[in-house]
Amino acid sequence: MSYYKVDNLEQYFKHYNKSVREPRKFWDRIADENFTWYQKWDKVVEFDMQEADVKWFINAKVNITKNCIDRHLAKRGNKTAIIFEPNNPDEEAQHITYNELYDRVAKMANALRKQGIKKGDRVCIYLPMIPELAVSVLACARIGAVHSVIFAGFSASAVAARVNDCEAKLLITSDGAYRGSKTIELKSIIDEALKTCPTVENVWVVKRTNTDVKMVEGRDKWLQPLVDAEDANSVAEIMDAEDPLFILYTSGSTGKPKGMLHTTAGYMVYSAYTFKNIFAYEENDVYWCTADIGWITGHSYIVYGPLLNGATTVIFEGVPSYPEFDRFWQVIDKHKVTQFYTAPTAIRSLAKEDWKWVDKHDLSTLKVIGSVGEPINEEAWHWYNDHVGKKKSPVVDTWWQTETGGIMISPIPFVTPTKPTYATLPLPGIQPVLMDERRNEIEENQTAGSLCIKFPWPGMARTIWGDHKRFKETYFSTFPGKYFTGDGALRDEVGYYRITGRVDDVIIVSGHNLGTAPIEDAINEHPSVAESAIVGFPHDVKGNALYGFITLKEAGAWRNQDNLIKEINEHISSHIGPIAKLDKIQFVNGLPKTRSGKIMRRILRKIAEGDFSNFGDTTTLLNPEIVDEIKEGRIN
Repeated sequence: MSYYKVDNLEQYFKHYNKSVREPRKFWDRIADENFTWYQKWDKVVEFDMQEADVKWFINAKVNITKNCIDRHLAKRGNKTAIIFEPNNPDEEAQHITYNELYDRVAKMANALRKQGIKKGDRVCIYLPMIPELAVSVLACARIGAVHSVIFAGFSASAVAARVNDCEAKLLITSDGAYRGSKTIELKSIIDEALKTCPTVENVWVVKRTNTDVKMVEGRDKWLQPLVDAEDANSVAEIMDAEDPLFILYTSGSTGKPKGMLHTTAGYMVYSAYTFKNIFAYEENDVYWCTADIGWITGHSYIVYGPLLNGATTVIFEGVPSYPEFDRFWQVIDKHKVTQFYTAPTAIRSLAKEDWKWVDKHDLSTLKVIGSVGEPINEEAWHWYNDHVGKKKSPVVDTWWQTETGGIMISPIPFVTPTKPTYATLPLPGIQPVLMDERRNEIEENQTAGSLCIKFPWPGMARTIWGDHKRFKETYFSTFPGKYFTGDGALRDEVGYYRITGRVDDVIIVSGHNLGTAPIEDAINEHPSVAESAIVGFPHDVKGNALYGFITLKEAGAWRNQDNLIKEINEHISSHIGPIAKLDKIQFVNGLPKTRSGKIMRRILRKIAEGDFSNFGDTTTLLNPEIVDEIKEGRIN
C-alpha cells in the first residue's frame, strides 16, 4: 500500500501543509490508490459541522472484508493473518492464514444469513479474545450486519443496556473465558442480561472453557456446528460508503453509555492509512496490539487496520502478569514481534517489577513501540523507551478517541523526533486547533487551550446511535463549526501537542487553572509512587482544593506516611509550583479503572466531595471492589 513516504521532518511539514491546503485531493488519492471498490465516489466529502452532518466518498460502493481478506488471497493466501496466543502459555498458539480466515469468515457469514440476519440488523458480540471474536466481527461486516462488540468483562446490566439500546437480534457469546488464573462464566452473565432484552431472538455459543452451561431451547445454539454445516464461499454484500459498519459504546459523563456509530468507507480508509504509517509496517512484520477487540483500539488496530494492510496481527487472550510478569516479553520473543502497542497503565504496572523480567527475553525484533488510551507520564515513557525499546525503537505516543476512529496525533517512526509526554504532531490530513475561553482559535505556539479539529476526516464517528441531538451537543456545540475533543492540550515552541487531560479535569484553585495531568506526572516521578489521580473538591477559601489518590510501588512505604506526603508535595512544588500542592493525600491499593485502563475520575471526584450516591454501575470497572475500599479510607 502506498499512502505516503517521508524521510525527515522537513518532508513531513511539506507534505502536511499540502494535505491541509487540499484535503479533498489528499483523501481522494489515498482512497483511490489503496483499496478495491465496486464503484468510486461522486464526491470526496460533504459536511455541515454546525449540524454534525458529515459524509465521505459519496455514492461509493465497497465491502470492507473484500479489502481485509479477498484481495490478499492471490499473493498472501498462505501468509499468517492472525496469530492467536492463548491465555495459558502451554496451550499451542494458532496461526491462521488469509486463506483459512476467508473460509472461516465465509462460513460464519453464511450461517448468519441462514439465521435470518440481514443488512442493517444489529448483532452484539460478547466474547473473550479468541479467534471467533475477529471472525464474528468480519462475518457481520461481510453481510452488512452492524456489529456491536461488548467487552467480555461487563456485568449483566451493562450488557443489557447496550443490547437494548441497539435492539440486537442475535448475540454471540461463549461458555466462558480464561483471564489469568481465573475462569469466568460468560454464558451465565448473558442469561441474566437477556431476561430484559426482548429483541434478542437467538444466542450462539462458542465452546472455549468447556464449562457446563444452560442452553435455552429454541434460543441458544452451539456456534461450531452451525458454521461447520456451511459452505466456505460467501458473496460479500455491496455496501454504500455511509452504510453503518459498527456501533461501539463508550462511557458518557452522565453514566449512560454512548453508542458511537462508524460507517463503512471512511473508517476503512482511515484505519488502514493510520496503521500503515504510525507503525511503519512492512511485509514480513509481526504486529501486536495488547488491547481487547471490545474497545476501539482493538477494532482499528487488531482487526481492521492490520488486515486491510495484509499484515500479521496477534490476538492475545491473557494478561501481562500471568503466569509471570514477563508474559508480554515472552510473547514478543516467541513470535518475533516487530511492532508492540499497549496502554500506559500496563507499562506502569510492569515497570513496578524487577527489570529481570524484561531482560531475560530477546526483544531485538522490535522496530516500533507504542502507547494508547491515555497520556503516558514521563517516568513510564523513559522506562518503556529504555528497557523495552532499548532506545532504538521509537515510542509512538498516540492520541485519539473512540469517536475519531483512528490515531490523530502521533510521532511518525524514524521521522518525528520523540519527546516524552508529547503526542507530537498531527497526521497529514488532520487539522487540530487550540481554542481559548472566548471560543477564538489560538494561532501562536507555546500556549494551551481546548483541543478541537476544524476539518472533518474519514474515520470520524457519524452520530450516537439513536440520539443525534446528543452527538451534536456533546461534540459540536461548545465550539460551533468544530469537533470538540473534550481534551485540553499544550502546544510547544515547535508545534508539538501534549494532551493535558479532559477539560473537565482542569481545576480552578485560588483563581489558577490547574490541569491534573502535569501534577500527576510530577507525583509519578517520585521513586515510591506507582500511579496517581488528582481531583478537585470544594474548599471554603480556595474555591477548590486538590485531593490526591496515590498507589505506591511497595506497600511498606506507607509506614512513613507523613514523610512521604511531605516529599510528594515538595516534588509538586518544585516541578509545578506551590499552588499545585495537594491538600489531601490518600494512599490506596488501587484506582478505579475501566476495562481499557482509564481511571474513573468521576467516581474519585464524588468520593473526595464526600458524595457516595449514584456512582453508577461499578461492576463494569476492572476492579469494582476498590471503590468501597477507597470510600472507607477517605480523608475528612
